[in-house]
Amino acid sequence: MKYPISLDALEVLDMIARKGSFAAAAEDLHRVPSALSYAMQKLEQDLDVLIFRKEGRRSVLTDAGKLLLEQGRELLQASERLAIATKTTHNGWEPVFNIAIDSLLNFEFIYPLIEKFYALHPSVEINLYEEVLGGSLEAISSRRTDLVIGVGDDLMPAQGIKSQCIGEIEWLFVVSPQHPLTAVQGTLTLADIEQHRFVVVRDSARNQTSLSRRVFNQRAVLSVPTVAEKITALKHGLGIGFLPAHRIQQEIAQGQLLALDVENANASKDKINLAWKLGNKGKVLHWFIEELMPLTFPC
Repeated sequence: MKYPISLDALEVLDMIARKGSFAAAAEDLHRVPSALSYAMQKLEQDLDVLIFRKEGRRSVLTDAGKLLLEQGRELLQASERLAIATKTTHNGWEPVFNIAIDSLLNFEFIYPLIEKFYALHPSVEINLYEEVLGGSLEAISSRRTDLVIGVGDDLMPAQGIKSQCIGEIEWLFVVSPQHPLTAVQGTLTLADIEQHRFVVVRDSARNQTSLSRRVFNQRAVLSVPTVAEKITALKHGLGIGFLPAHRIQQEIAQGQLLALDVENANASKDKINLAWKLGNKGKVLHWFIEELMPLTFPC
């Protein structure tokens, strides 16, 4: 059964609660008090509940009235957001925008941009996600996200996706100071490192074969969800692995991780990209692309 709770009735109820009386609410709404009384009486009749009870000369909300007021205010706010989102969409700005950031990067660089964007378009909902390896492009292909920041160049190009290079990632092979490999003299060989467990960041792709990066042995690996967790695992000596140099500057400086040379490991640099769906003309997307391009990556 549908109950005729109008937004007008909820607005009247909200104003009465805010102003403390029917007379004060009527003045603020530019209506006569009798019109507000009629609106509340009709709402009580339609719902078959008592919204106000008399305490002397005052009208006080019942428990049912308090519930109606509380959730009614949520409906009023939702209707306002809906009106703004509708107008925003009409003007070409997406009401919801999803950004995925590859785990190679930390998130600090994005918050000043979001703050700047909210100053212009506070009604747009922005969602941030973290993706790893193939999950980044899958997120675009499946329209799980509108923009990916930091997707590896080795995963590009992909059909129907446009990309733009934004920087390069330098890789370092690192271990904890207590790891046995620190006792090896000179440059490590692949044979040296293949004897030890690698820590890998798990591919976040949901519907395709999982990928890996810079793993040289067939031993069991320790799989973790993010680069941040990989850093932690390596500091605890739970394995070995390659990490983006910009993510471990502090750990290297403090001696929590040691960078070692590996023969023929090709641990130099990889390009990283912005990626988005070809044909996406949304104004939010292109605002972020224009703001991101001048930044120096990695951040």
